[in-house]
Amino acid sequence: MLDNITVVLCRTKYSENIGSVARACVNMGCPNLILVNPKEFDMDRALPLATVKGKKVLERAEVVSNLPTALASFHKVYATTARMGGWRKGILMAEEAAKRMTAEIESGAEIAIVFGPEDTGLTNEEIEICGSLISIPTMPDAWSLNLAQAVLIILYECFKLKPTRKLRPIITENSRLATHEELLTLYTHMQQALLDIDFLRKDNPDYFMMPLKRFMNRLALRRNEFNLLMGVCRQIRWLKSQVDKSKSD
Repeated sequence: MLDNITVVLCRTKYSENIGSVARACVNMGCPNLILVNPKEFDMDRALPLATVKGKKVLERAEVVSNLPTALASFHKVYATTARMGGWRKGILMAEEAAKRMTAEIESGAEIAIVFGPEDTGLTNEEIEICGSLISIPTMPDAWSLNLAQAVLIILYECFKLKPTRKLRPIITENSRLATHEELLTLYTHMQQALLDIDFLRKDNPDYFMMPLKRFMNRLALRRNEFNLLMGVCRQIRWLKSQVDKSKSD
């Protein structure tokens, strides 16, 4: 069972595709599905595609209004994309991502895999909210995949690596993995601290934070390490305020 993985469908247009995704989830033993602002979601149209086996996944799916709310409690977040190039760097192929996710699950992580709407995929802003990028290799002239196909392929890569036996991890509260919400808070404080010391360019700090975010997202940051980095950011900002105060005096 892929109990630690949640499929997140963002702005899905067709209820039938949501039903097919529920079926793919149950095929691979993933019971968790979140729908972010689906367009005119109709359970009656989705259920036939979910089949009897996927009905339970579909009925217990959580519906939320926005992506940050959907991702707040997860430790690792992966966005899916068919488009490459530009600023979309460090893209993992599905097999590579599955290996990374398997290791993260063994360390206690709860993982979200985000899929965009059928026609356009995720926006740049939605991808920026997420941590890492996954793409599925296809023929160059036929790169568009059905939503349920994409979900099934990525979950299958994870399913193949499912361990035959799982040891009980020993994790204390202080050493649990930092949640996605905590990481976003850290990035906000880190960006402001780096602006205070003129490390980031003020004309477009979000852009120049991207490499740092990509680096941080490769780490399995623990809660105590989150607290440490937050303390560093606070100290930087306090020292900067003291320097500014002394100059004004």
